[in-house]
Amino acid sequence: MTPVHPSGRLILASKSSSRRAMLDAAGVQYEPIPADLDERAIEDSLRGAAPSEIAEALSVAKAASVARLHPDALVLGSDSLLVAEGKRFDKPTSCEDAADHLRHFSGKMIELHSGAALVRADTCEWAGTDCARLMVRELSEAFIEHYLSHEWPEIGYTVGCFRIEAMGVQLFERIEGDQFTVLGMPLLPVLGALRDEGILAA
Repeated sequence: MTPVHPSGRLILASKSSSRRAMLDAAGVQYEPIPADLDERAIEDSLRGAAPSEIAEALSVAKAASVARLHPDALVLGSDSLLVAEGKRFDKPTSCEDAADHLRHFSGKMIELHSGAALVRADTCEWAGTDCARLMVRELSEAFIEHYLSHEWPEIGYTVGCFRIEAMGVQLFERIEGDQFTVLGMPLLPVLGALRDEGILAA
């Protein structure tokens, strides 16, 4: 039998509903405590780094910020970063901003980099990233208006302005990569790391 960590306590340092849904569906018990940190400042400090490196660094930072307050627990942090034609896009700040993002994505291949990290106290026990490529179809102004009338403000919390599990699937012609990465977290590697840490049975 795989030994379980004395506390067995897992915290998810995220308010993302899709990440919670993934863990819930996988049967992982956790406590949600969203991280409170300045993500943009961290990104600015990593200017010039590869998208995957930024996604991983943000995941570690989120987990570490919560782990400092709960040193008895293992903390899972996760973050996603979107790139289109070499330009990085953050979450839209308004419905109009989301429309601009969608116009830019129209007819282009976008890359979604999703990272995750496990931190206990002041030690990063594991970190990893994965990338999915999504081909956006040509989007008409009529569709963008219709789409945002149904999906705003929920998509304001997402990079890429979409929820793939909802109407966002209509944005794409094809998707290359793991579905969990598209949802915002490389779940299979995370589950493997949780088994290694004794949080899940092996």
